[in-house]
Amino acid sequence: QVQVVESGGGLVQAGGSLRVSCAASGSINIIGTMGWYRQAPGKQRELVALITSGGSTNYADSVKGRFTISRDNVKKMVYLQMNSLKLEDTAVYYCKVNLVHSVTRTWLDYWGQGTQVTVSS
Repeated sequence: QVQVVESGGGLVQAGGSLRVSCAASGSINIIGTMGWYRQAPGKQRELVALITSGGSTNYADSVKGRFTISRDNVKKMVYLQMNSLKLEDTAVYYCKVNLVHSVTRTWLDYWGQGTQVTVSS
């Protein structure tokens, strides 16, 4: 079994900051790219940021300069530091982990259950 669990969401005022975290655990052999996605009400899920196992990052244009993704390979965790939050950042934030399952030895994507981030005016 593999578990991916997000934490750290909540309510924050516009202009504020918040950090969300994601932990992967279970039958994991190798972790590859980790990423954050978000889905606002009535909208499709969209990519927010990715980080490869080597530390290369990629951001959606809407969050560049405001959000920072990082990871701790030992702890099998990925973080998203969100600064200068805007009302339009309100969404459920999901973590996705691409990994090699230790039993099947295949690369698979695992998603967390999501954490709500609400930005108020």
